[in-house]
Amino acid sequence: MLSCCCRLRLTTVSRPLQIFGRAHLRFSSTASILRLPPQSAPRTAPTPLVFISANAWDDCSSKGMTNLSSMLAEKGFTCIQTDLGVGKGSFTDATNLMKAYESELRSAIKLSTIPFPPVIVARSSACLIAQTYISSHPAAGLVLMSPPASNDELLGSKLSTRLKEFDFEPAFPIAIMGTQDEIRHLKQANRLCQKEYATVDVIQLSDLDGQEAFVKLDSWLEELGI
Repeated sequence: MLSCCCRLRLTTVSRPLQIFGRAHLRFSSTASILRLPPQSAPRTAPTPLVFISANAWDDCSSKGMTNLSSMLAEKGFTCIQTDLGVGKGSFTDATNLMKAYESELRSAIKLSTIPFPPVIVARSSACLIAQTYISSHPAAGLVLMSPPASNDELLGSKLSTRLKEFDFEPAFPIAIMGTQDEIRHLKQANRLCQKEYATVDVIQLSDLDGQEAFVKLDSWLEELGI
């Protein structure tokens, strides 16, 4: 029996190498894993979920992504977990860095051949990549876990130059998840949390790394009918 988990390493190679029922491809240093729902899943959700991280840039961005994508695949979602990699030269300018990550994410989504715009899930600094992507590309929803309150918060630590603050309209469902302290700070300094948008749900958790995050995310998706 073939595994429901297909590993995809995105590359310029035009054909996948089949190894024990799994497809392997390479593209720069971006690596993706495609998780398909098993036959035992209670349903098959049409909207795919894309979990993004950039471990070389911020190792916190990948925390919990494997568990979340694995558990949601079991619930019937097609899940793509992608760890984005870009050239070292991109890190000298924040705008160019986001453009490079956006390009990698666009390629990963395109090569996954998912039929519908996905829900993008990101954590920590990778939330900037997610917001850069949805500013120019369609998405069914956006989940930001422990996002920075502003881009300027990362200046000097993760960003070498100032990055313009995002100004996209939240015209699609957005969930912002964080601990009590994180949510308190976000409500003081994050534009999506400061105003009451009908499309934005602020979800407080005691722990983003355990079962609670999965339950809250699964419930949010179910409430949206995704």
